[in-house]
Amino acid sequence: MPWEHKTILLCVLSIYITSLVAGLDKTQEDDQCTELNNTTWAEYRQLGVKLQVLYLLLTRNNMDCAHKFNQESLTRPASYFNVSRPTKVIIHGYRALGSKPSWVKELAQALLRAQDVNVVVVDWVYGASFAYNLVVENYKEVAVQISVLINQLQEHGCKLESFHFIGVSLGAHVAGFVGTLFEGKIGRITGLDPAGPMFKGADIFDRLDPSDAQFVDAIHTDSDYFGISIPVGHVDFFLNGGKDQTGCGRSRFASMYGYVICDHMRALHVYMSALNSSCPLMGIPCSTYEDFLKGQCVDCGVFKGTCPVIGLSENSGIAMSPIPKEQKLFLLTSSTPPFCAHHILLELEVSTLDKSAEVEVTLITENLGTEQRLRLQTDMTVYRTVLAHPAALCEIDSIWMTNTGARFYRQGEIHVKSVCVSEFPSLRHEAPLCVNNIHIKRGVLWSHDFVQVCSFY
Repeated sequence: MPWEHKTILLCVLSIYITSLVAGLDKTQEDDQCTELNNTTWAEYRQLGVKLQVLYLLLTRNNMDCAHKFNQESLTRPASYFNVSRPTKVIIHGYRALGSKPSWVKELAQALLRAQDVNVVVVDWVYGASFAYNLVVENYKEVAVQISVLINQLQEHGCKLESFHFIGVSLGAHVAGFVGTLFEGKIGRITGLDPAGPMFKGADIFDRLDPSDAQFVDAIHTDSDYFGISIPVGHVDFFLNGGKDQTGCGRSRFASMYGYVICDHMRALHVYMSALNSSCPLMGIPCSTYEDFLKGQCVDCGVFKGTCPVIGLSENSGIAMSPIPKEQKLFLLTSSTPPFCAHHILLELEVSTLDKSAEVEVTLITENLGTEQRLRLQTDMTVYRTVLAHPAALCEIDSIWMTNTGARFYRQGEIHVKSVCVSEFPSLRHEAPLCVNNIHIKRGVLWSHDFVQVCSFY
């Protein structure tokens, strides 16, 4: 063989071997455990907003080891992605400090423990950091890039209705625009405290709304600052009114940033807890939080008696069709996981008073007390209020009442015609606990023990 031909053959073999090795290196690189990216202020000043959308994949086969994911991943024999399974898509939001979201893996693993699915994490930290106004200007481009991946997955057999997008803060609106691009055919979108700044007055084309998916649910926990205050889904859960969350008003955070975003991130932590916990986080439909606290909304008639729940239940547990839109749901929570609390309705009827008064009512369960102060007026005799209690109605051991109006112009003795406590929504159809005909003198503690046994059926 002439040396010229040998040289050409060697060159071809060299190129082939090089490409083969590169392909093996690329496969090995894709199979390595990876994490979301970080960016720094120095990088931002040098490069500006850099739109770089990457994807990570977690399944039950690699729960502790996220792999890089793209269309090429589907063609590899060892791909963990299964087109026959539903796919959860997690989209983080604005990253003020350029750091990667630390909660992503925890959320992905909670989803995988609850269901056998593909979990795709969208990493757009480079384009989501530092300058919020510039990030908002570019969030639709992120949605467009995600839609390209969804189209590719469709070509491999995935159905639009099998996708469930879970967007945190600004990520909720990214998910909403993906839904818009697919004309609302995406299966489900869950918004975890969807971002409020620059979105509160936005058109529905520019923000998350019920038309973006076959079912849209949202959890609101910071609607007076970083979250949006209006309904954006079929059902919108406003926890503790959607503003100030229990346990977030204390200076117990490792950083000022953690303190500032506590309310905003509570939606995420409650959602993860709902995935891990057996206690239901159930919302009650009501027009306003004030009406809810006054005990004017105690059932779920608008949903034919079935109260929506936070979590992965199909359509939040709603069985009726069509599903109502933009339904405000309210619920009270505790300050720590699993965040569940029992809604107790306290009803107090007193005889007409000559002067105003103040009564402190305490419900006791195993030395844990829930207190509620009621200000009594001369022109009212019936009072209703809702409070969060750590235990069910049948576990309440006793009720205490004190006439705390110690000043001379307050009522000296209060005649309580009846005091009743009941739990709602009534899951076990328990009768209210009531005590009648009580006289409470100023500064004297009155108490009554309940003798009851819980029966669950």
